[in-house]
Amino acid sequence: MDANAASFPDFESDFGTPIFQATVRPHRSLSRKGVFIVIGCMLLASLTVTSMMALLGAWPVVGFNGADIALAFFLFWLNIRAARAVEIISLTASRLSISRIDIHGRRENLSLAPYWLNIVLEERTGTVPKLLLASRGMQTEIARQLGDAEKRDLAASLTRALNKWRNPRFNNPQLD
Repeated sequence: MDANAASFPDFESDFGTPIFQATVRPHRSLSRKGVFIVIGCMLLASLTVTSMMALLGAWPVVGFNGADIALAFFLFWLNIRAARAVEIISLTASRLSISRIDIHGRRENLSLAPYWLNIVLEERTGTVPKLLLASRGMQTEIARQLGDAEKRDLAASLTRALNKWRNPRFNNPQLD
């Protein structure tokens, strides 16, 4: 989850303005530019080793090294493609919506009534817990790609936002 993605605007907003919004993206240790730099360094090192082996007469190394580089390019391409997946969790005054975009660009939208919503962090020994949204007999898992600490942080933020939605503080000077 992006650190600045969770936001809590004032509750006095209209029904379409988000009270809470979080964007969940898969973690990638390298940016797109970083991946291209690593690929360039791998290609340069491979070219150096391959040319030395070819000069020494070990020409079969050229084919195997070419296959290794092709496999590395393919795996980096899969990694870059998988980084396109995104999940947007948004709470408005009338609903909680989950919008998922997969690596192919297909969008899946799900809408839940926030009044009936329960946030369940299902603990599983030895693995990362599941973060489930349960509402009137229906369950859906969110933030599958996050780690343990990030899921707990998202669950706490979403719980605070739901509590704020369920218990609004009205600015009424007559009651003070």
